[in-house]
Amino acid sequence: MAAEIHSRPQSSRPVLLSKIEGHQDAVTAALLIPKEDGVITASEDRTIRVWLKRDSGQYWPSIYHTMASPCSAMAYHHDSRRIFVGQDNGAVMEFHVSEDFNKMNFIKTYPAHQNRVSAIIFSLATEWVISTGYDKCVSWMCTRSGNMLGRHFFTSWASCLQYDFDTQYAFVGDCSGQITLLKLEQNTCSVITTLKGHEGSIACLWWDPIQRLLFSGASDNSIIMWDIGGRKGRTLLLQGHHDKVQSLCYLQLTRQLVSCSSDGGIAVWNMDVSREEAPQWLESDSCQKCEQPFFWNIKQMWDTKTLGLRQHHCRKCGQAVCGKCSSKRSTYPVMGFEFQVRVCDSCYDSIKDEDRTSLATFHEGKHNISHMSMDVARGLMVTCGTDRIVKVSWLIVCQHLS
Repeated sequence: MAAEIHSRPQSSRPVLLSKIEGHQDAVTAALLIPKEDGVITASEDRTIRVWLKRDSGQYWPSIYHTMASPCSAMAYHHDSRRIFVGQDNGAVMEFHVSEDFNKMNFIKTYPAHQNRVSAIIFSLATEWVISTGYDKCVSWMCTRSGNMLGRHFFTSWASCLQYDFDTQYAFVGDCSGQITLLKLEQNTCSVITTLKGHEGSIACLWWDPIQRLLFSGASDNSIIMWDIGGRKGRTLLLQGHHDKVQSLCYLQLTRQLVSCSSDGGIAVWNMDVSREEAPQWLESDSCQKCEQPFFWNIKQMWDTKTLGLRQHHCRKCGQAVCGKCSSKRSTYPVMGFEFQVRVCDSCYDSIKDEDRTSLATFHEGKHNISHMSMDVARGLMVTCGTDRIVKVSWLIVCQHLS
């Protein structure tokens, strides 16, 4: 069922400790059990499994439960040992796990959605189970009565969710690339604001309630940090993944952001440095460096008897420039550009060698990742994906937190 790869890692990169195999379809969620050598998994093969590490070092299933519909999302509350499982049919089911993690009892079913459930969060203080789904809505239901308390609809599929337990604010990402901030009440909600910045569907969110930072990852391969607490609209762009960003985890004590993409890329971003906002792209009818007209500027083309040029933008200053005036490429990590990007010639000359020093480390998870979660105290990470494999790894960035 599971293979022990390393018992004691000695590397600075994520080190594979165990590989858990046995699911017959894609694993949609995998969660580490705090203070236990255990993992809870949910899969498209319609099973919920609790895996415990045995004396041999291998993980074996102690609970194997088959659902009526493929499992699409999961939340686990350790103090009350409650598992909430979202399904492809729109239902959310609640279970209670025994203290020894060898038995799981069904509690109730919540008719939360009319389509696939994409994310679930449980709030013990309010006894709410909050969920988003592909029926384009966020719903919150009472776990005491099982009744629907409220529902809010969006214009596209609601794909991910984060929640601030103190203020009852919900952050909902959708497939249009928009993030909506909602204030949830007992039977109603109000839209506080919407955040727009991604050019692809939002795949994951992470909320840090201490610094009041929201991180979003999307199918445009980028991450945006939204400084909600600063109230000045400050955003930071992080570009280093080659594929859709699927999962995020911010380590508050070390000020590091861990991100995973669907091609197996794992990045650890240093957020404890002074980063710069990427500029807004300026618009112009002619190159802001050489003043040659762009191809739609018919009047200047006629007056100067020149052919129009294609418009580009310098990623460092945001100016609209032609290809000749932006022929060079450079990384600029302080602005989030870990790849080489287009910069104008004057900005290229202003970038020093030390400005090109990477502010992130990149690793290979060696399987396509659709979900990741971490036990920060122990420095453990669990990843899963469409290859049906669950991997438990060790991250040295968290070692001193235990």
